[in-house]
Formats: sequence, structure tokens, C-alpha cells
Amino acid sequence: MKPQELILAISEGKMDSQLKAVYVTDSEVEHQRTRYIDLVNEFIRVFDDERDVIITSAPGRTEVCGNHTDHNNGKVLAASINLDAIAVCAKNEDGIVRVKSKGHSMNVVDTSELLPNEKEFGRSTAMVRGVVAKIAGMGYQIGGFDAVTTSDVMGGSGLSSSAAFEVLLGTTVSYLYNNGTIGAVDIAKTAQYAENVFFGKPCGLLDQMASSVGTFVTIDFESTENPVIKKVDFDFSKSGHSLCILDTGGNHSDLTDDYAAVRAEMESVAQAMGKTVLREIKFEDFKKAVPELTSKVNDRALLRAFHFYNENRRVENAVSALENNDFESFKSTITESGRSSFMYNQNVYTPKNPTEQKLSLALCVTEDILAGRGAFRVHGGGFAGTIQAFVPNDILAEYKEKTEQIFGKGNCHVLIIRPVGGTRVI
Repeated sequence: MKPQELILAISEGKMDSQLKAVYVTDSEVEHQRTRYIDLVNEFIRVFDDERDVIITSAPGRTEVCGNHTDHNNGKVLAASINLDAIAVCAKNEDGIVRVKSKGHSMNVVDTSELLPNEKEFGRSTAMVRGVVAKIAGMGYQIGGFDAVTTSDVMGGSGLSSSAAFEVLLGTTVSYLYNNGTIGAVDIAKTAQYAENVFFGKPCGLLDQMASSVGTFVTIDFESTENPVIKKVDFDFSKSGHSLCILDTGGNHSDLTDDYAAVRAEMESVAQAMGKTVLREIKFEDFKKAVPELTSKVNDRALLRAFHFYNENRRVENAVSALENNDFESFKSTITESGRSSFMYNQNVYTPKNPTEQKLSLALCVTEDILAGRGAFRVHGGGFAGTIQAFVPNDILAEYKEKTEQIFGKGNCHVLIIRPVGGTRVI
């Protein structure tokens, strides 16, 4: 469909069914109509209105359970959310990929030049080149295309804005040149490859997989080469709860050492037992070894190891609860996860600045408001940033009002668990 025709169809509500399949609620559909029309107009402004276009989407993700487990080959539960990156795109005939993200300069990649370039490390162009290169390397068709993109996935929120962009690129190539036949898992692996090899960031697979697969997804990283991925069917819209991500406004600077220490200390326990990561050691064997480990590793490393093993169990319990439609048990497990992160993994505030505890305050205030009815936990890497809360809908307005009085207007983001991952919407 030509851009002007598409604008008319969206404005007249003819694309509402496609939008609702992705965004779930009528209010979200209404919001997306305007957003989609704006982006189609941007495509016309940047490129032309003469070619047929499609619109693709890839969601941000939220970590639901499995805090700091993936780097030691553990288990995680994540979910896609309604915040997403979208692209209006069309094939071209010159073999050049042009991607213009709103507010950023044009990324230009020649599909005949698909080798990593260190000069591009850390730039969006590297992600584009890496995704196209990997898809070609897997034997799929590639070609030139023009695209404009926009994203409402907040950067630095723990919702994985970069993964959404990478998955969006892979999804776009899949639908433009391969009739949508590239599987969600392959697109996720493509995104990770692009970030590792072309962008220069050694990320894991969790973010990309959650974005690409969609809804609830659990991943077992016992084999990092072939992780076990399972989609978890649960209709969150019928739970009577909303998912809130509360941005505490904490300082993210100078936390690299704190994040690295979690992994390093867990691995120090494994190494003291002759292994590389904790997943290679049975929990019972670890517990038997604790008396002798006290003289080989620091106390916090042991606490973090206990967190790792019990968090893997909690992931299993959370998945089982969702599969059995037992949302009360699910909530209990999520809150247990949060308490373990606070007490044992100790990633709720940095020891460099123990008087600044915005995450701790957010968790405390949340527990008080929920009064045993919802669930709450630290979100993502921790130490600063965001917490996650599952809030009963009848007290949602109260929760949002009271937390924003403390942490700032607009800092409580009410989200939806999205039922689909990377996809063509229109």
C-alpha cells in the first residue's frame, strides 16, 4: 500500500484490528493511530510517497524473574511490553540500506560491504550492518531498503531499547525479503550477533529473545550456544493487575564495577569449586562446600551464590504458576525474587554511596501501598533506576499518584504485557 493510501486507511480505522492484535486495548489503538500516521508522513518527508510500504514493530521487554542469573547460565522469565520500536519501510533497487530514526542521523549501509568495522563500534550503523550481515550469512535473502523508525522504549530504563531496535531491523528484513519466514529465535540470535560482533558490546541473549518471541518467555541458558526457549501462554489482560515500572531517578553513573562484581563474585564461587559458572555445580554440592568456601571467597559471593540457585527455582515456580493460571502464586514468587535481590544479591543500592537508596525507598513505599495484594521487585541490573510492581487495577490510580509524589510526575509507567514479539503490523 502506498503511503498516502495507508494514512487514509489508518485514519479511517481500517487498520484497527491489526493494531489491536499488537497493542491490546482500545485506548492504545487510538494512540497508535496518530503515532503510525506521523511516522508514515516522516517516510514521505525523508524518502518518497511512490512505493508500497509496510510497518514493522519490535517491543521492549521487562525482566519478570531471574535477576542476575543469565550470566552464570541460569534461568530467566521475561515478557514483551506495549512500548515498542516501529518502522515504516520499503524496498529499494540500489542495494543500500538507509535507516533514519527520529531525532538521529541517517544510517547508511551498502549490502555489498558487510564486514565488522571498528570505526562503527557503538553506533547504530553497526547494528544495521550486523543484522543484515548475519541474515545473509544464514542463507536468507537480503537487499536494500529505506526505513524511518521511532521508539517509545525509554533508554536506560531496563526495558531494552537497543534490543528492540535490533529485533526491529531483523523483522523488517524478514518481511521485506523473506515473506516473514525468519523465525523469532533466529532473529534474536541475529540481533545478539550484531551487538556482539559489529557494535562491540558483549551482551547476552535475554533482551533480544524476549523482544523477538513476545508475551511471556522463559529461557534456560545452561547451554549458551543452544538455550532452551519456551513461550509461556498467559493472558495478562485477565489478571486484574497492571504492570508498573517505577523510575526512581537514581544516578546511573559509575555503576559498572557494581554490575561486574555480581557476576565476578558468583564466578569466584564456581572457580573455587573447579568450575567456570555456578550452573555447572549442583545446589546440594554447593551447600556442602560452604564451610570450606568461607576461607576461599568473600561472604557476599556466597550470599550471591545462594541467590542464584534459589532464583533459578523461583523462575521454574513462576512459569508453573502462569501455566496453571495461578496468579496469586506467581505474585508471591515475584515478591520472593525481589526480597532475595535485596537481601542476598544486594543490588538495590551501591555500597559506594549507601545513603542514596532510591530503589530501597521505592520498594518500601510500594510494599506499604500494596499491603500484601500485589508484587514488587528490583528491575533489571539494579543499584539504581527502576523497580517493577504488579498492581491490582482497583488501586492503580492510588499507586501511581502516591509514587509520583515521591519520584516525580510521569515516572510511574503503566505497561501492558504484549501478546506478540517482533512482527509486521501492517
